[in-house]
Amino acid sequence: MKSSWGNANERSAEDARARKPGPKPFAKGSGQAPRRTPAAGDQAAPQRTARVEVDGDNALRLSKRMSELGLCSRREADEWIEKGWVYVDGEVVDTLGAKVTPQQRIEVDPAALAAQARQVTILLHKPVGYVSGQAEDGYEPAATLVTAGNHWDGDHSGIRFSAQHLRTLAPAGRLDIDSTGLLVLTQDGRVAKQLIGESSDIDKEYLVRVTYGDIEMEVDQHFPPELLARLRHGLSLDDVPLKPAMVSWQNGEQLRFVLREGKKRQIRRMCELVGLKVVGLKRVRMGRVLLGALPQGQWRYLSADEAF
Repeated sequence: MKSSWGNANERSAEDARARKPGPKPFAKGSGQAPRRTPAAGDQAAPQRTARVEVDGDNALRLSKRMSELGLCSRREADEWIEKGWVYVDGEVVDTLGAKVTPQQRIEVDPAALAAQARQVTILLHKPVGYVSGQAEDGYEPAATLVTAGNHWDGDHSGIRFSAQHLRTLAPAGRLDIDSTGLLVLTQDGRVAKQLIGESSDIDKEYLVRVTYGDIEMEVDQHFPPELLARLRHGLSLDDVPLKPAMVSWQNGEQLRFVLREGKKRQIRRMCELVGLKVVGLKRVRMGRVLLGALPQGQWRYLSADEAF
C-alpha cells in the first residue's frame, strides 16, 4: 500500500492503475522511487474527468495546500497543475484556483518530482556594493556574480554549472548593499519557504563591527551591560516587539548576533536604538550551512548532503 498526502484512506496500487492509465503519481512517504514516465511512443495519459467543486470554510486553494504539505512553492504548484501533474483523490486537476479540503488525497506525477530534483541552490559570498534582488539605483544584483568564472574551485557538490541554473534563481533572505557574507539564491521554493517563510525558525548568524560614539577600540569596555541586554530582548521596530536574539561580544569591537527573524536592516536599526553604529556586517551562517572558506565574490552549490 502506498501512502499519500492528505488524510483520505489509502487505496491499493491496483485500484490506482485501473483508475488512471499512464504514469502513476508518486506519493510522499511511500518509500518507493517514482516510476518512469511512458516511452515516447506511449500515448497513454491520465483520464481527465469533471470534479465536483469543493467549497466551505475548510476548503483552500490546491496550490496553498501543496505548499503547506511541503511539496513545493505555490508558484511551482500552479505550474504543476497547469501541466496536469497533480491528482486529487485520483483525478487529474489542471485548473488553477481549484480548491480542496485537508482530508483529500494529493499526489503528483513523477515528472514533477524529476523537474524538482533538477533545481539548484547556490551559496554566494556577497561583497559590498551588490544588491540581493533586482538591480536598483545603478547597483547590480548579486546574482550577476554567479558565472562559471566565479565558481569556487573548492565546491565538492559534483554539480556542473549550467545556464539553466540561472533561471528563476531568487534570493532566500536578503543582505543590504553595505553588508557582506552568505547569500542564498535558489530555484527551489521549498528552500525559500524554509529560510524566509512566515513559519521559518532557521537562525542566522552575523558578525557585526560597531563603534560607540567616538569610541572605536575596546568598545566592549565602554558599552553599558544594560544596553547589551536590550539588544538581546526588549527592542521594537515599527512598533512591533522583536523576538529574543543572542547577542555577545566576539571581540572588543565586534558583536555576534544570532536572529530568528529578518526585518529590513534589522541589526543596523537595533544598534542605532542603543547608540551603536554599525561599520561592518557579515552573515556567516544560515541554519546548519556555514559561509566557511568561500571567498568573497565566489559561489558554490548546496550539496546533496547539506541542509539548512
